[in-house]
Amino acid sequence: MTSLPPDPALPAHSPLPRFPANFLWGVSTSAHQIEGAAREDGRGPSSWDAFAAEPGRIKDASDASVAVDHYHRYPQDVELLKNLGVGGYRFSVSWSRVLPQGAGAVNTAGLDFYDRLVDALCEAGVRPVPTLFHWDTPLALEEAGGWLQRDTAYRFAAYVDVVAARLGDRVGRWITLNEPAELTMLGHALGAHAPGKRLLFDALPVAHHQLLAHGLAVDVLRTRGSGSIGIANSHGPTWPASDSEEDRAAADFYDLLLNRLFAEPVLLGAYPDGIADMLPGPVADDLKLISEPLDWYGINYYQPTGVGAPDPKAPTEFAGITVPPEMPFSLRPVEGHPRTAFDWAVVPEALTELLVSFRDRYGDRLPPVVITENGCSYPGLDDRERIGFLDGHLRALHDAMEAGVDVRGYFVWSLLDNWEWAEGYAQRFGLVHVDFDGGTLDRTPKASYHWFRRTLQAQH
Repeated sequence: MTSLPPDPALPAHSPLPRFPANFLWGVSTSAHQIEGAAREDGRGPSSWDAFAAEPGRIKDASDASVAVDHYHRYPQDVELLKNLGVGGYRFSVSWSRVLPQGAGAVNTAGLDFYDRLVDALCEAGVRPVPTLFHWDTPLALEEAGGWLQRDTAYRFAAYVDVVAARLGDRVGRWITLNEPAELTMLGHALGAHAPGKRLLFDALPVAHHQLLAHGLAVDVLRTRGSGSIGIANSHGPTWPASDSEEDRAAADFYDLLLNRLFAEPVLLGAYPDGIADMLPGPVADDLKLISEPLDWYGINYYQPTGVGAPDPKAPTEFAGITVPPEMPFSLRPVEGHPRTAFDWAVVPEALTELLVSFRDRYGDRLPPVVITENGCSYPGLDDRERIGFLDGHLRALHDAMEAGVDVRGYFVWSLLDNWEWAEGYAQRFGLVHVDFDGGTLDRTPKASYHWFRRTLQAQH
């Protein structure tokens, strides 16, 4: 591994405000994006393996069969975590590495890998924070109907029990699901992600079955003795394109799909008005499970979304996602803000707005919050734009805490440049550069890695 000079010149920023002494600082990754070893040690194929094999699905025609090769290089990556000084590492467990068919026989070699990883993290003084599902549905289950089928929620609960039985003695904090909104909307409604279905509103059962899986997993983890369980939901403010009644109604509907549909069943035990009638039953009984109290609530935040009424003149593509004209809204650019390399708007103050709005909307039903993902894509080793992004968002997070929001942790997306789903290897979200172009996969800490390390040192 090469690195920048030990004390590289970094852009000047005033010191960040102090965060609480017990605040959890971390970084996040996901199994499919970094592990590789797709055909090794008994791992079964996933929905994303099949999706990437379909021509035209991935922008650079790549796949994640090697990815960052974390499966073999995890000791090096744990050393990067230790040197960074984070208190927690959020990774995900590959369901198809543990249960190659999604159910039935356990792949001991797959569980052994996570055993080694957790042991290495504990030895390095880094708290393991596993996510039990980060989009990579075992292909056998996908071919049997996947998340459109209620049975998949029960298969997930059985898988969670297998993982918790092996790792629960060293893992104190669990995340059930990552971003069920994206799997529902991008994977099943719009076809931009695996499994590539374009069902539009007929995709809503996928939302319910994932939330049911979350509730069942919480029950399993509680039975296994876990005292710290959360979910990682994606949320962001929805900004109407104008003050017109039509634009505000469209923005309210989009907010319902992105935010309320996935927060309110978990936090309030109820779906927003008008949604329950579109879901498969028995919804009322399921909501008792879905709303089992959590120890903390994870939020992945990247940017606000501009939304207006349906408009044939509005852009039909947003971050590579085509929005069908029959949807009751159109996506509009958020003007007047810097853009990342992924063309996402950089709006730190929107994070404050989001957190305060959640506090106001849900009151004492909102448990302590952890920012489980926040990050940006920029090229290069001297990634000063990423430093500015993180600095701004941490200040915005502190503003929300000053306003009374109970925030307990912050995880940067991501530790490493990785395989960024339908974008392939083009977008670089890592604090650590990975040599994809030369094929060596060598790790090189970027300027942002050094900045974050110094930031954490100053907080301690």
